[in-house]
Amino acid sequence: MKRIKVGIIGQGRSGRNIHRHLFECSPLLQERFDVVAVADPISERTAPTNPGADPACRRYADYKEILKDKDVELVVNACRSHKHVDIAIEAMQAGYNVVCEKPLTRHVSEVDRLLKVKDETGRFFAVFQQARFRPLYRKIFEVIHSGVLGRIAMVKVAYNGFGRRWDWQTIQDLCAGELLNTAPHPLDQMVELWESFGETDPERIFAKLACINNSGDAEDFVKIILEGKDHPVIDLEVSKECLFPTYQYQVFGEKGSLAGNGNTVEWKYYKPEEAVGHEVSIAPLEDADRLPIYCSEKLNFYSEKWTCPDEASGFDDWGTKYYLNIYDAITKGAPIAVKLSQIRRQIAIIEECHRQNPLPKFVKVPEGTL
Repeated sequence: MKRIKVGIIGQGRSGRNIHRHLFECSPLLQERFDVVAVADPISERTAPTNPGADPACRRYADYKEILKDKDVELVVNACRSHKHVDIAIEAMQAGYNVVCEKPLTRHVSEVDRLLKVKDETGRFFAVFQQARFRPLYRKIFEVIHSGVLGRIAMVKVAYNGFGRRWDWQTIQDLCAGELLNTAPHPLDQMVELWESFGETDPERIFAKLACINNSGDAEDFVKIILEGKDHPVIDLEVSKECLFPTYQYQVFGEKGSLAGNGNTVEWKYYKPEEAVGHEVSIAPLEDADRLPIYCSEKLNFYSEKWTCPDEASGFDDWGTKYYLNIYDAITKGAPIAVKLSQIRRQIAIIEECHRQNPLPKFVKVPEGTL
C-alpha cells in the first residue's frame, strides 16, 4: 500500500495533538501516511512522542522549509486560523496537496481566492471537518431521512457548556471566537443536512453573537437560525454560559421526535395507519353533555434507541475516518465527503453572522504574528 508522505505546519493543539497524533497512533493511518516533516518555531513541540513516529522525521522551525522539502506530498496546514488561506495558497503554488484546518476563513471572498488557485495549480485541497464522521450525527441523519419521523419541522443543535477563555482563540483579528472555533463542527453537519433537503442557500439567517466571558474581544455566545422553503428550521447554539446543558441534538417531526446526546440517540414516533383520522372542526368541540373539551387522543408510540460503540465514540475514530476518505480521494480519485461547496456555504453563513453582529475590537495583535 502506498504511504503518502506528510508535512505538518504547526505543532500546537491541532497540528501536534490531533493530526500528528492520528497519523502516528491510528493503525489504519500508519499504513497509509508517513509524517516525514513537521514545522513549529517552538522546538519542544516538534519532538517525536507518539509510538508510530518516523524516527527520520525532519523538524523545522520555519514552515517555509516544509514548502521546500520535495519529499513531502501532502501538507497539513495547522497554523493559526488567520493564516489558513495564505499558507494554503502558498503550499499549493509550491506544488503540494493540502489539507487545511478549520476554520478556513471568515470571508467568502477568501474562499473564492483559494479555490481559484486550486483550479490554477490542479492541486488537491480539503478542509479538516472530522465531526462529519461522528457516528451519533450519522445515525441522526439516517433516522431523519428514513421517513419514520415524517416531515421535519426543526433540527436543534446545542454545543453548550460553561467556561472562560483568555487564549488567542478569543481574539477577533486572529480569526477566532466560538463561531470560528467550535461552531464549524456542528455547522458543517447542519450544512450537509440542509443540503440534503435541497442545495440552496438559506432564505433567512438570524444570528446573535456576544462576548460575555472571554478575556479577548471575540464571541463566546452564538445563536443561529436558518430558514428556507422546503427545509426544516436549523437552530444552532454554541454557548460558554450554560451550566445546565441538555441534549446536543433534537429533531422535531410530524410523526415523532428524536434526542441525541453523548453516544446515544433515542426517537419516538407513531404510525399514521394505526391512528384515527380527524377532520377539522369549525364548531367548538364538546362532549356528550355538550360541555367544552380539548382535542385529546391516545396514540401508540414506538420507541427506538441506538448507542454508539465505545471504539467509535471519540475524536480519534472521526479523524481516522476523515483521513481514510482523504487517502482514497488522493490515491483513487474518490469524492471527498466534505465538499468544498459545502465549506463555501458554511463560510457564507459565518460571514453573515458577523455582518449582523459587529463586535468592538480592543485587542491589538502585533504585525507578523503567526
